Amino acid sequence: MIYSQPQPTMTPFKPNSGDFSHAMRREIYEQPQAIAKTIEQHLRDDILFPGELHALESALLSFEKLIIAASGSSRHAGLAGEIMIEDLSGVAVDVEYASEYCYRSTHAAVEPIVMVITQSGETADTVAAQREALTRGVKTIAVSNVAEATIPREASAALITGAGPELAVPATKSFTTQVTVVYLMALFLARKRGRMTSEVTRSYLQKLLRLPDAIETHLRIWDELAEQFAEKHFRAEKFLYLGRGVHYAIAREGALKLKETSYAHAEGYPAGELKHGPNALVDEKLPVVVLATYDQHDPDSVLRYQRTLEVMKEVKSRRGQIVTVATEGDKEVEGIADDVFFVPSAPELLLPIVEVIPLQLFAYHVATKKGYNVDHPRNLVKAVVTE
Repeated sequence: MIYSQPQPTMTPFKPNSGDFSHAMRREIYEQPQAIAKTIEQHLRDDILFPGELHALESALLSFEKLIIAASGSSRHAGLAGEIMIEDLSGVAVDVEYASEYCYRSTHAAVEPIVMVITQSGETADTVAAQREALTRGVKTIAVSNVAEATIPREASAALITGAGPELAVPATKSFTTQVTVVYLMALFLARKRGRMTSEVTRSYLQKLLRLPDAIETHLRIWDELAEQFAEKHFRAEKFLYLGRGVHYAIAREGALKLKETSYAHAEGYPAGELKHGPNALVDEKLPVVVLATYDQHDPDSVLRYQRTLEVMKEVKSRRGQIVTVATEGDKEVEGIADDVFFVPSAPELLLPIVEVIPLQLFAYHVATKKGYNVDHPRNLVKAVVTE
């Protein structure tokens, strides 16, 4: 059965601490405000990062590559950022696991800038990665949710997210605000390198500024659908998440959220890789979560979407159960998927900020139906301060 999402007509929900039994769910609902605050912090009179990157001014004119080092959800924000920055600015980006960065012998004869992404600002592997970069004479940019933490204090420049305190161990609002910052960085570099005029940059920013209201309008509907879908699937022992292009990062993040909170095995793959191994898992017991959003004004996005539909049909032919995140008004997806979250239309590179939120809610409800403590999953801590 498909649960089709109605057009939102309800008054946006303004949560307070008494409305929720778990910090994770409250923090999911706080994301519109957190994203809006993050934009406000880094945008003044159409100027991005006013004064915040002054210490890197000369390096920003000459660097050849951006290396992103991060762990966990922060690395998934980096994976989304890789495509955003490369597509908009033309700057080459490599994304490293922070825990592996120190063991890479060289920067392959390039002059990079290293961006480290961290919620707490104290992640041991990321601290070590940044210190190694600084030892190599490389400038660093820290993206952190905590301004006074070690990583932003030691960085060449720090960009602080507007998430505010995040009490639940699974990252939700810290993740979407990190993605917001790296999107702003993509616009900043595109403008600085002459790839984008001020008028075009302004149009991109206007679309970003509209996202918080669009998210807030849909939150309660996504929450209700997530609970319905979770009721169908919470007994499953394994899940597969699929996405193409920038949406692959969100497939990875959605799988991690489910894994962290519900202890089910979940993996995120590029949708085109299904036939290269994961297809062996597909049967009537396997929920396959597919990111099938698209930007109708972007031909490349439309092509990726069409190929994703073919993958969904393949899953369906093998009796897999399909949970999909799709763009409002998409009738083709409704004819294939079993369960659909509809999200508002947005440019291709902004869709990750929107589409991850239904997946956060889905993970939350799967875990709570299993009776687990989503705020404090077993064996996990909020800040990994030992290597």
